[in-house]
Amino acid sequence: MIQIETLVAFFVYLVFLLAIGWFYYKRTVSIEGYILGGRGLGSWVTALSAQASDMSGWLLMGLPGAVYLGGLNEAWIAIGLFLGTVLNWIFVSARLRVYTKQTETLTLSSFFESRFHDPTGLLRIGSSIIILLFFTIYSSSGLVAAGKLFESIFHINYDVAVISGAVVIVAYTFLGGFSAVCWTDFFQGALMFFAIIVVPAMGVADNGGVSVIEATMHAKNIATGLFHTGTGELLSITAIISTMAWGLGYFGQPHILTRFMGIRSVKELPKATIIAVVWVFISLSAAVVVGMVAIPMFDGLTGGDQEKFLST
Repeated sequence: MIQIETLVAFFVYLVFLLAIGWFYYKRTVSIEGYILGGRGLGSWVTALSAQASDMSGWLLMGLPGAVYLGGLNEAWIAIGLFLGTVLNWIFVSARLRVYTKQTETLTLSSFFESRFHDPTGLLRIGSSIIILLFFTIYSSSGLVAAGKLFESIFHINYDVAVISGAVVIVAYTFLGGFSAVCWTDFFQGALMFFAIIVVPAMGVADNGGVSVIEATMHAKNIATGLFHTGTGELLSITAIISTMAWGLGYFGQPHILTRFMGIRSVKELPKATIIAVVWVFISLSAAVVVGMVAIPMFDGLTGGDQEKFLST
């Protein structure tokens, strides 16, 4: 039975998100302000909003679920994501901020057209179609994660949960534009960081320590190391590289790249890079531990339930 305090807290949180949308709706006076926040983001908001929008449900559900099923060798995913994040901030962020300002472009599609002097418009139209197609799928996966989370915590119908999440997200996005999205992601990134740190610390203590978790993983033939499977077979280089290849996606993800475009100044990027890298390193490491902690706590989760143990 859900506690009324939990329901009230969640309702207040949703209202808070909508309030952020309304706040920036009243303060947005130009198309640049709506699309890129007037290029006025600070380093903290840039860093946390970029990483929260990147990880979202994957950090709290997907990665722990993968480790729960496959063991520690699934951590190669986290390693690839970490390296992709670092390289993206180092090699892409400053250049993209400088060039999009020089060309006075507000979107990646228009930037490609201007940067490569395409008179046909094919670069702009083609990249827009690609972004629309794949980010429809990406956004849908985010709504699925939100629906599963609401269903698990609040015991409401999955369809109702997905629709509720979609309504709130669309509402504050339409109201406040880019600034509203970045600030809501900033607060959600802070909450995600707190949750992903507290949960594994409590889980390790409640399960009798690392030795108990390791013994359970051995008993279930689940990998306890990076380089071997649960049955002791050595992972191939191909398997490791292909798993780490998840990190390659960072260099072309519009919801991350637009944060680089919207930061107040290139001078803010070194600080934002440090914040983002530290956040990602700690969060990914903690998410891996969450998956390992769940192995002795939850036995035989199937049918997608392995993604929801963090909310149970």
